[in-house]
Amino acid sequence: MSRKPRSPSSGGSARAWRDALVAVVAGFAVMTAVAAAGLACAGAGDLPGGAFPRVVAAVVVMAAGGALEVSGGAGVLAGADASLSALPLSVSLAGALTAGSCFLHPLHNRAVARPRELVGRAIPLVFLWLLALTGAALFARQTFGISTGDSPVGVIGELLDSAPTVGFRADLPATLLFGLLWILGLLLIALLVSRRAPLPARLVRYHAALRPSAFATMLLLLAYVALGVVVGLVVAATQGHAARTFAVILLALPNLAWIAFTLGFGGAWEGRVEGPFGLPMPPLLDDVLRGSELSTVDVASLAERDSRAWWLVAVAAVLLLGTGVLAAVRSPAHVRPWQHALHLGVALALATLVVCLLASVQAQFGLSLLGIGEVDGLGGKVVLNPALWRTVGLALLWGAVAGFLGALLARPLHRRGRVGEGATTPVP
Repeated sequence: MSRKPRSPSSGGSARAWRDALVAVVAGFAVMTAVAAAGLACAGAGDLPGGAFPRVVAAVVVMAAGGALEVSGGAGVLAGADASLSALPLSVSLAGALTAGSCFLHPLHNRAVARPRELVGRAIPLVFLWLLALTGAALFARQTFGISTGDSPVGVIGELLDSAPTVGFRADLPATLLFGLLWILGLLLIALLVSRRAPLPARLVRYHAALRPSAFATMLLLLAYVALGVVVGLVVAATQGHAARTFAVILLALPNLAWIAFTLGFGGAWEGRVEGPFGLPMPPLLDDVLRGSELSTVDVASLAERDSRAWWLVAVAAVLLLGTGVLAAVRSPAHVRPWQHALHLGVALALATLVVCLLASVQAQFGLSLLGIGEVDGLGGKVVLNPALWRTVGLALLWGAVAGFLGALLARPLHRRGRVGEGATTPVP
C-alpha cells in the first residue's frame, strides 16, 4: 500500500519545529551576547549582588518588545515615581536579523508556498519565542539599594534602618502581548523584504510592487546603522571614552542612527532631559534637550550649535537617491516612474512610522520624602518623541521624489529578460 509522502517543510513536521527551535535559540543567544557586551562596556559588570545576569535578561526582554516595571521607596519614609519605556535597538536589530534569517533559510529558492505551510512554520517559532521570552521575563527582576548622601532620606533612613531602594521586574502580560506583536511583525517583514522567500500564489503578483521598495528601504536603514558604527569607531579611537562609546554602539546605535536619518530629510523630534540622568547620546543632542521645557530637535536647532549638522541633509539626499535607484533596478522594467514614486514613498513612510514608534523614549525617576517633595539629585526625566505628522509626511514626500528620480536614473541599468518584460517561455 502506498503512502503519500509528507512534505519536508510542512509546518507540523518535526523539521519545522527543529528549524523554529534553531531560530529562537540563535536569536536569543545573539541578543544576550550583544546585551551582555554592551552592559559590560557601560560598567554594569560591577553591579552588587550578582545582578548582572538579571540586568542582561531585562535588556533582552526590552529588546524583544517586553515591558519593565520600575519601583522603589524607603518604607514609610519615601516613595518613588518611576517609569521606563525604551528599546535597546542594537540588541533588537541583532536578534531580528538572526531569527529572521533562520526563519527564511529553509524557504529559500522557491517562488510559491501554500499559506498553510507558512502558517505552520510560523506557529512553532512564535510559540517557542514566547516561551523563551517568558523565561527571560521571570528572570528579569532585581532590587538595588541607592545612596542618598547627606539628604534627609539618607539621614532618617540610617536612624530607622530603612534605606531607599529601587528595583525592576518584567510585566509578564504586557511582555507577552508586545512580544507577540514583535515576533509577528518580524516574520511579516522578513517575508516582505526577501526576494527569495516564497509567497502564497495569490500574492505573487504583488511581488514586483512590494518587495523591491521594501528591500531597498531595509537596506537604507541598515546603511545608516553601518555608518553609525563607522562614526562610533572613529569617535572611540580619537576622542577617548572608548568603553562608553562601545556601550552606545552595542545597546542603542540604531536609536541614534535612525533619528539622524529622520532629521536628514527634515523630520523633527521633541524632548527634554532633566536631572543627573540622560540618554546615551552625543553631547550636541543632549545640549539641545537639556532644559525645563520641551525642545524641538531638527537640523536647524542642531546647526545653531554645530554647523556640521547640515551634513545630515547631504547624507540623507545621497542615500535616498541610491535607495530609489536600487528599488527601480530590482523592479520589473515595465513599472513606470510614477509607480516607483508611489511604492517607495509608501515604503519609506511606513518605515519612518515604525522608526518613530521604536525610537521614542520615556524615562522618569523621582524619590519623594514623606510624599511632600522630591529629593534633590535623585530625580530625573528623559523624554524624546517624534513630531509624527511632520516626520512621516516628509518621508512620504522624499520617498516619492527619490523613487521617481531613481527610476529615471535606473533606465539604462535595466537588463533584458528581467521579470515583467513579457516572459513567453512555455511552462511544461
